[in-house]
Amino acid sequence: MSEVKMEKFKYDEDLPKLFVYATIIWGFIALALGVTVAFQLASWKVNLGMEWTTFGRLRPLHTNAAIFAFVGNAMFAGIYYSTQRLVKARLFSDFLGRVHFWGWQLIIVAAAISLPLGLSQAKEYAELEWPIDIAIAVVWIIFAINFFGTLARRREKHIYVSIWFYIATIITVALLHVVNAISLPVDLMKSYPVYAGVQDALVQWWYGHNAVAFFLTTPFLGLMYYFIPKAANRPVYSYRLSIIHFWSLVFIYIWAGPHHLLNTAVPDWVQTTGMVFSIMLWMPSWGGMINGLLTLRGAWDKVRTDPVLKFLATSVTFYGMATFEGPLLAIKSVSAMAHYTDWIVGHVHSGTIGWNYMMIAGILYYLVPKMYNTKLYSVKLANTQFWLATIGLLLYMMAMWTAGITQSLMWSAIDETGKLVYPNFIETVVRIVPMYWVRGIGGVLVLVGFILMIYNLWKTAKSSDGVQEHEYMAPAIDHSHTEPGESGHRKLEGLTTLFSILTFLAVLVGGVVEIVPSLISDKFVEKDANIKPYSPLEIVGRDIFIKEGCYTCHSQHVRPMADEILRYGAASRASESVYDRPFQWGSRRIGPDIARVGGKYNDMWHYRHMLDPREVTPKSIMPVYPWLFKKKYDLKSLPKKLRVMQSLGVPYSDEEIASSIDSASKQAFEITKGLSADGVDMNMQSKEIIPLIAYLQRLGVDGAKSLKMQEEAKAKEENQND
Repeated sequence: MSEVKMEKFKYDEDLPKLFVYATIIWGFIALALGVTVAFQLASWKVNLGMEWTTFGRLRPLHTNAAIFAFVGNAMFAGIYYSTQRLVKARLFSDFLGRVHFWGWQLIIVAAAISLPLGLSQAKEYAELEWPIDIAIAVVWIIFAINFFGTLARRREKHIYVSIWFYIATIITVALLHVVNAISLPVDLMKSYPVYAGVQDALVQWWYGHNAVAFFLTTPFLGLMYYFIPKAANRPVYSYRLSIIHFWSLVFIYIWAGPHHLLNTAVPDWVQTTGMVFSIMLWMPSWGGMINGLLTLRGAWDKVRTDPVLKFLATSVTFYGMATFEGPLLAIKSVSAMAHYTDWIVGHVHSGTIGWNYMMIAGILYYLVPKMYNTKLYSVKLANTQFWLATIGLLLYMMAMWTAGITQSLMWSAIDETGKLVYPNFIETVVRIVPMYWVRGIGGVLVLVGFILMIYNLWKTAKSSDGVQEHEYMAPAIDHSHTEPGESGHRKLEGLTTLFSILTFLAVLVGGVVEIVPSLISDKFVEKDANIKPYSPLEIVGRDIFIKEGCYTCHSQHVRPMADEILRYGAASRASESVYDRPFQWGSRRIGPDIARVGGKYNDMWHYRHMLDPREVTPKSIMPVYPWLFKKKYDLKSLPKKLRVMQSLGVPYSDEEIASSIDSASKQAFEITKGLSADGVDMNMQSKEIIPLIAYLQRLGVDGAKSLKMQEEAKAKEENQND
């Protein structure tokens, strides 16, 4: 018998610590921003009347800070800590680890600067402009190299279930980010996506839904499989269930993106596919929840007293609740009621706070005492945080469920004469404002609990006498050697390259089937010669609309339901958004849909509405936009913008591009001249409010004209037949 060779090694303890520090700092900022935007809906004055502090600017910053700064840093801390111990090897490269850490923090800082400045691509969870997108891809590749390099030098033959989920996360997030972020730059911080309309909607929500799946879910399932057994000192309940959980989840999840686009102009087969696979997600999601909770069997007494297990068990419970509600909301009839309402906001936060926040708190309470070789400073403070977070989240969820159901019932109410019971959108807004206050109070409780955790962890670290770097011993292994009798999944766990390839194929197939047809088939989006590209001034106005984050409150898609058609006009068609880069269908209606707002009000109404919304809509919760009346818009970049659009297939002629500045100036003059009759100074024609009015007045005009022509043609044909 040959002697087993033992090797000495040390773990990189400092890199997980750096990510823990970043998690705590960014977590506080993300939660503080969340509380701020919550109260901005309760009282419009919280917007402060400043350009950089409106809901439209801060809401994308909050989501990015929560997902990529808070949750992202916690994910990296947990992955780097657990992976080294699971494979019994130091990280592949200390240098790459530091590049990853500082690169990720610089990306977050870039987001924190650019989003309040209005530099946004206006795509949910993917708002950051193209240079930052490239930086994200580079840093993610560095992370992947370090991770897979660590696996290559492992001293464990078989990779544990946590590693499976980490592999799926790294591969899939890279795929999602690269495909969704493809765009053509106009300048350093402005670009237009290569996709438009329906195509952009499909790609975006394939990304958006699976960013939740593979950034907020799969890595934390991997962390669950590591930290719950460690904290409970018990093995995972079922190895076989973990196999079923992993492969069914990574295969099914990727198909579910279109459930965000139910009852829209997306083809029915795509909607149905998304709905069916969403319902199928109940199986793997609850399989994972059961595996996590049953791992705690025999340790429930410890759960009641140990804050680590208390947070982890609650996290998995909320994961089960959120993954029950998600497929329910993906049923077409339920989506018709819930989509665009605050119900979805409550659902999202039951996941991000209930699942991610609770899991992160449990992990931090486990890691910090371990890293500093000391005991937790105060169990009482940790328990206080737990109850503050739990009560705060329950208030949040109940407020948003109540608000969402109220919105849906009021929007869809039709009386016996076939008219809307609540024709004025503001009637619903006024009714749910109290729920916004409750939601804000719930957020404050969650934030206060987090502040207690910061203090608790700081005191814990401070109580340490200093930590020495430990040396470990483990036998060297031959990765190419297969143990006798190995077969099936156990054998696959020793073949990390093959495992990674199979994971990639499992997530690739759903995206290919759902998205590729929309990109290669002309039949996917019907053509309509009456739909014309935006004028140069309207392009400027659209960019201002995006800069101000108006899409965070107003959708631009009328669904084919009776109440929506009564309220907003004819249902939206795919052909109407073929020139929309990015698409603007929206995901929420804090204000009314504006797909057909063009011509509904005169120019002066829009002018007054942006200057003081309450002047034309009493009790409106919309912020004021005084800077739109002071800032000049940029005309110099117009030819380049149109040239980029032309290269993407928008039918602008060379002559139109060459004369774009003159064309925009002329249209601005005509709009301002009309406003001057009501006392507006002609100098206003160079200010941002004018192109914004031009854009708003264009919305839905071509579509309405096309529908009218079709109706007239149909009537003429019927008369001829008669």
